[in-house]
Amino acid sequence: MPDPQFSSDNEAVLVRLAPAVARRLPTMLTEVRDLLVPYAPDYAQFLTDEFDEVLAAGQGFVGRLVELAERGLSRLSLDVEQGVEQTLFEEIGRAHCRDGRDLAILLSAYRAGARVAWKHVSDAALEVGVSPEVFAALAGAVFAAVDQLSTATLRGYFQEQRQTSRERDRLREDLAELLLSDRANSAAVRAAAARADWTLPREAAVVLVDRDNGPDGQPLSRLEDSCLRVWRPDVTIGIVPDPAGPGRRARLADALRGTGAVVGATVPLDRLPASLHIAEVALRLRRSNVLADDPLFAAEHLDAIIVHRDDRLLSALCQQCLAPLADLPRPVYDRLCETLACWLRNMGDRRAVAAELHIHPHTVRYRLGQLRELFGDALDDPGMRASLTLALAWGPPAQIDLTGGAEPEHDALAAQRPAEPAQREHRGQPD
Repeated sequence: MPDPQFSSDNEAVLVRLAPAVARRLPTMLTEVRDLLVPYAPDYAQFLTDEFDEVLAAGQGFVGRLVELAERGLSRLSLDVEQGVEQTLFEEIGRAHCRDGRDLAILLSAYRAGARVAWKHVSDAALEVGVSPEVFAALAGAVFAAVDQLSTATLRGYFQEQRQTSRERDRLREDLAELLLSDRANSAAVRAAAARADWTLPREAAVVLVDRDNGPDGQPLSRLEDSCLRVWRPDVTIGIVPDPAGPGRRARLADALRGTGAVVGATVPLDRLPASLHIAEVALRLRRSNVLADDPLFAAEHLDAIIVHRDDRLLSALCQQCLAPLADLPRPVYDRLCETLACWLRNMGDRRAVAAELHIHPHTVRYRLGQLRELFGDALDDPGMRASLTLALAWGPPAQIDLTGGAEPEHDALAAQRPAEPAQREHRGQPD
């Protein structure tokens, strides 16, 4: 039903408007093309190559615009929303995203085209003698239509962007899984990297973050877009390309600080499973407070990782090396472990041991005498010293009970000699 504000005279004028605007379309499109040449040459070339197709589409749109005006310009926005132009301009936005073009330039082209179009539509409207109210309403309708077509382009662009992003994320997760597996031959990796649009680096490292420290990989989102991501039940895994490059370590440390992340060793791509294993051991040591850096760079703690790689082996080593101390009361056991570890670190320098432990050199001599009685000549054996260093390097181990019984309350060896006076030791007095 026509809008009451439009008389039959106005409707008759509008009927003459469509052919008047259509006659101007070739000139209008040529002007738009020339306007776009300096800053949007791709779109200008498109208008040149597809001139007839664009002209036909423009003629159809002008005809429909006038038909809508006859039914009442106040309904134009609803009708344009439902028009086929919406689908066309959504696809333009999708194609724009797929081609990786700048969306701002496209929208500028729309605005430039709108100005040229209105100049010709207004001239045609004046030629056919539209009334002022129709002229004003027609101006609003033209620019509203352009806004809606721009919105359709934006919608198509972002829909494609989201779809492309989801697909890219899936392909990159597949690539990450392949790199972390033992089936990653070079041809398969190159093909997967090409599908995922990921440039293969010379080296990479694995980053692990506890899911409790940031669900859904949030800490890894602080890293560059080139970081691959994999989600596991209790940990998020990232693959960082070329982490040993200039300034990369500092940037990684800044980005991951406060996340409890572990950065594995930097390795060639085909060694990433090994980097993952090293990082997993380091993460376990961080969880158990053996290592506390935040973030933790595994390559800086390879000694601790090697020693703690298998707790059963470490326990067996401690049990074997510290067997002479197994029956001591806990306080004596802890003191002698501490003294022995310090003595090994300082290569037998008693004064250095005294200074580090804040005790008198005579106390050091007394404790070393106890250790000599317990270990005998084994303390002079280089291999035994190396084993003891490994067993004691990360603090006194839990007391070993070789018999499997309860920890004894008294030490037969200690009962045969005077006890070490704790108070005198703290005052730095000799025994």
